[in-house]
Amino acid sequence: MTFEATIRPADYQDVGTLYRFICELEETQLNAVAFRAVFQRNLTDKRVHYLVAEVNEDIVGFISCHVQYLLHHTGKVGEIQELYVVPEYRNQQIGRQLVAAMEELAEAHGFVNLEVTANQKRTLTHRFYQQLTFRPSHFKFVKEFQ
Repeated sequence: MTFEATIRPADYQDVGTLYRFICELEETQLNAVAFRAVFQRNLTDKRVHYLVAEVNEDIVGFISCHVQYLLHHTGKVGEIQELYVVPEYRNQQIGRQLVAAMEELAEAHGFVNLEVTANQKRTLTHRFYQQLTFRPSHFKFVKEFQ
């Protein structure tokens, strides 16, 4: 079964649902107070785009994109930071609809690239993005400060 989702910008009323989604995505319990503060800050930042997918008025998916002006691309680059679909709605085209909506937003805002980074262990995620014509072209290196 394929669902036609309604895609809309996220708003602060969605914070509880999106907190649960991101905790599930990251397989950890994030600091809820800090999450709310970052979410609220980012909602007012024109360089951050949050979209949710709704089916029957229930939020079933989420995508986020952060925008930078990068010298080596000589323009505006969006990077998908998170993409989450409720397990019962996976393989129902919700993720594809969210990415398509973000691609439309990217074109409308004049991005030169839309990028995504996925953890090496998420091989199904790699395949998903490659099916959507994203190509693996970079390595990402991370140094944590905690």
